[in-house]
Amino acid sequence: MIGGGLQNIFKIPELKKRILLTLGLLIVYRIGVQVPTPGIDAVALASFFAKAKEGLLGLFNLFSGGALERLSVFALGIMPYISASIILQLLTVTIPHLERLSKEGEAGRKKITQYTRYGTVILSIIQGFGIAVGLESMTSPGGAPIVIDPGWGFRLMTVITLTAGTAFIMWLGEQITERGIGNGISLIIFAGIVCRLPAAIANTFRLLSTGEMQIFIAVLLLVFMILVVGFIIFVEQGQRRIPVQYAKRVVGRKMYGGQSTHLPLKINTSGVIPPIFASSIMMFPATIASFITIPWMQDIVAALRPGNIVYELLFVAMIFFFCYFYTAVTFNPVDVADNMKKQGGYIPGIRPGKKTADYIDRVLTRITLGGAIYVSAVCVLPSILITQFNVPFYFGGTALLIVVGGAIDTVSQIESHMLARHYEGFLKKGGGKMKGRF
Repeated sequence: MIGGGLQNIFKIPELKKRILLTLGLLIVYRIGVQVPTPGIDAVALASFFAKAKEGLLGLFNLFSGGALERLSVFALGIMPYISASIILQLLTVTIPHLERLSKEGEAGRKKITQYTRYGTVILSIIQGFGIAVGLESMTSPGGAPIVIDPGWGFRLMTVITLTAGTAFIMWLGEQITERGIGNGISLIIFAGIVCRLPAAIANTFRLLSTGEMQIFIAVLLLVFMILVVGFIIFVEQGQRRIPVQYAKRVVGRKMYGGQSTHLPLKINTSGVIPPIFASSIMMFPATIASFITIPWMQDIVAALRPGNIVYELLFVAMIFFFCYFYTAVTFNPVDVADNMKKQGGYIPGIRPGKKTADYIDRVLTRITLGGAIYVSAVCVLPSILITQFNVPFYFGGTALLIVVGGAIDTVSQIESHMLARHYEGFLKKGGGKMKGRF
């Protein structure tokens, strides 16, 4: 890092202010997770989630940082916002109006952000009502009702509370992104997942002390975890750089262009979207079937349980599908080739226009295959191994990708701020005249 490393972060006033603001807003989020929604029997709800933790509810509870199992005001978490964002991105390809907005710069992005907020509220209302109705019919394993006083009063109160909670989380995420450091949405999910580490570590030490887990297994798992995290960091920063050359142009007496650069294509272009979608789709049938006592439905629950070979094969197939689908939606080689041609750029040995688009598409298809294999390995292999070792905490998969990705993004932004500060100080020492040229 510039300026001597992380110890110099708090020497930069603006960066210090951003980091403290981010930490403060994350603390506010964690406090809100502890505030319960009215009308719920907390003991009955906790016992119910202890039984249903392997279904879709367990996945959403993980992303909400444990807010769903308490049914706090933040029980829906940030998932409605993520779903609305993904839906808007998909609709941008099919609806001409949204496609035009996406190409109008800052004004268009603000309009799409506004639509995303509206979509978040609508999805929160629908999900909040579904949770309220579902909770009224649920009981704990001991037979105690989860809802103390069911009826429309409880439903309306729950919908208003959960929708307001999601809107507040959305606002927190936007404030972190604009005024803090890092991506706000990723950091909120990051905080919800990481906050469980102290309890998991304490539980591991308890198992070691009682002899339920061997020290050799614990050391082996620690080494495995470090290797997986290092592998994720290595691949997430990996790029396929396509060389691009810009032709020289003479305007008046000046010559422009002529420089060589590259087009970076990430190995994992789709990020964490494929495992999120795949996990939701895979766990949805198992969650529904768990409420039905028909024998063949219980066989479906057993087959679609993480660690089962049928579940893992279907999970990998869906990850591959969504990796290619989401990459095709978010990255258009034809637009990239057209923009490159307008600016006088070309790939050496490839004709501008359609040939360039075909070449980029071919390269992107190949590296997406590698990215899909990487995401599948990270999501499937750790969970299989940990199921065999009976580890007392969650490790691997979507949560790990979000945690590592969020950490990488935050560190990159900190480095960018320190780099900008370094150059600013350097130019000021030069007398101030050089600053006007940039």
